[in-house]
Amino acid sequence: MIQKRPAFVFISGGVLSGLGKGVTAGSIALLLKARGYKVTPVKCENYLNIDAGLINPIEHGDPYLCNDGTEADMDMGTYEKFLHTDVLRHNFITMGQIYQEVISRERNFGYNGEDVEAIPHVTDEIIRRIYEAAKKDDADIVVVELGGTAGEYQNILYYEASRVLKIVKKSPVVHLHVSYLPTPSHLGEPKTKPTQLSVKFLLSMGIQPDFIVCRGEKAIDKRRRERLAMFCNVDGDHVINNPDEITPYAVPITFEEQGFAQKILTELNLEDQPVDLSEWRSLLKQVEESKKRTIKIAIVGKYFATGDYELRDSYAALMDALDHAAWKSGLNVKAVFVNSQRIENGELPEKLLSDAAGIIVPIGWGPRGVEGKISAIQYARENKIPYLGLCYGMQLAAVEYARNVLGYKDANTTECNPDTSHPVIHLIPSQKEKMERRAYGGTMRLGSWECKVKPDTISASAYTRDQVYIRDHIVAERHRHRYEFNDDFSAEIESKGMIISGRSVVENLVEIIELPKSVHPFFVGTQFHPEYKSRPLSPHPLFVSFLNACL
Repeated sequence: MIQKRPAFVFISGGVLSGLGKGVTAGSIALLLKARGYKVTPVKCENYLNIDAGLINPIEHGDPYLCNDGTEADMDMGTYEKFLHTDVLRHNFITMGQIYQEVISRERNFGYNGEDVEAIPHVTDEIIRRIYEAAKKDDADIVVVELGGTAGEYQNILYYEASRVLKIVKKSPVVHLHVSYLPTPSHLGEPKTKPTQLSVKFLLSMGIQPDFIVCRGEKAIDKRRRERLAMFCNVDGDHVINNPDEITPYAVPITFEEQGFAQKILTELNLEDQPVDLSEWRSLLKQVEESKKRTIKIAIVGKYFATGDYELRDSYAALMDALDHAAWKSGLNVKAVFVNSQRIENGELPEKLLSDAAGIIVPIGWGPRGVEGKISAIQYARENKIPYLGLCYGMQLAAVEYARNVLGYKDANTTECNPDTSHPVIHLIPSQKEKMERRAYGGTMRLGSWECKVKPDTISASAYTRDQVYIRDHIVAERHRHRYEFNDDFSAEIESKGMIISGRSVVENLVEIIELPKSVHPFFVGTQFHPEYKSRPLSPHPLFVSFLNACL
């Protein structure tokens, strides 16, 4: 059998990070897939962490959780949402993984006594992993996003690997450079010099970009395109506009209108195919229509600030899931971030939350801000404000109920108070043993686990309205946590009105708790993370039901 020879599209960034390389990669992958090609994405991260699981979300945004338990970069979520498919461990590379593998191989005499050096051994390992992703997904085209920006020392070896693939291994490679064109307010025109300098970095590494993708507030004009073509040595027709849009999901249409995918295929000597983007165009109409009606949702968390600035990326998957559900319901969600420490420090929940149509307490770790979250949950429950608790938000909802309905005033999670006499949330033995060994990385309950949903509950009603997510009362949802609901309290908490509406199929662990509709319009907590499975063309049903209740 002859091994398929894949083509490669490398995407680099210039001028600043957070530019939209992931959206560009996802958009290109979508357009190529829509033409009948098998496409797989790969993200190359610069950091020496093995994965994103132990990185503070304020440092690098919300780690994205994959079906197989991989804790990855947010861009993996972007790929899933654009391609409408699951991405897995082989789609995510970190420099930590590369060095770990090379050093391990050297220790096992895998290099037969050679000097082990960055080039060729590290670059060879990068190339091997990219090829492995292509093989596992039987890909015709691999879209490879290079983390960081051109000119950083951390990512030089990724750039060298892309050069080797094209020049030495003679593989079909196209290089797209996504760069920012600032428009200073006192000048009123987009400036091309930062991009020229960024391309100069690429040229110094032996890489001539085939395309320049221009990010900025507005589309660039003919004059700017000509200057970039002249000074960056690219065809003027290969300077692609990528201005700010009403939503990042508009980018594939923007690219399609410029014939971007066709131009890439021409460079790769591959045939263009007919394309149908009607579903995507319908989505954009939904987005436009949703702007007519706004609903305010309070997110009560603690990972909002980076210095003096507010950080949306700490809850990126949650914000995306809210958008997807809102568009389906014809709504525009205005998310208001409420730092739970403000409540903990004495501000009244009614002052911060009274005008919210719904309240969400998302993922979190450790004791900081926990009492503020519990107060917010109590406020939502007692005032019948629709509430959705995600992971920590589910655990703390159980703690709040045990304190204020069961009457156990010291009820807590052992994560915050190991000595509580009412440990409603605790470590199960397997996790306790890992904690004692300080085995933190990749040891939580991770990835997709099946849950049986109790019929005739709010959760069951939500899921059964969308058969994409449920089969025979079984749902498969993604998990990222270490602490669990303590089953010693399940009988008592249910006797006082709380419903355990979902349990894991394998270990019978509590997965969903809720209050009956006769008591509260929507009060649901999930141990799993529905936000990681939501996609623009299939919003997660729990978010759709939550927003409908908020109305």
